[in-house]
Amino acid sequence: MDGTSVTVVLIGSQTNQREYVKFELSKSYEKGNGLLGIYIHQIKDRNGNTSAKGSNHFGEIGKDRSGNPVYFSSAYKTYDWVDNDGYNNLGDWIKQAAADAGK
Repeated sequence: MDGTSVTVVLIGSQTNQREYVKFELSKSYEKGNGLLGIYIHQIKDRNGNTSAKGSNHFGEIGKDRSGNPVYFSSAYKTYDWVDNDGYNNLGDWIKQAAADAGK
């Protein structure tokens, strides 16, 4: 994560169950990165199949300045790649996450 200012988590059907994703979100929060999530459940695989929508509930990713827990699901924006036209809007989403983090 060296040299990054924004962390994007692609949210699939099992992403919130992956410990390394939780670890990377915590480290990104600790580093002060902008964060955002993108639901990818409607993107078709090579066989034309899609999956169930994943959850953006990753548990606590850090503590705020007052010592209160911070949860990705309530503190950061999430978008749907298909419904929110990620192909044309990803750059704006990243810029907004960076600005929200003061970067």
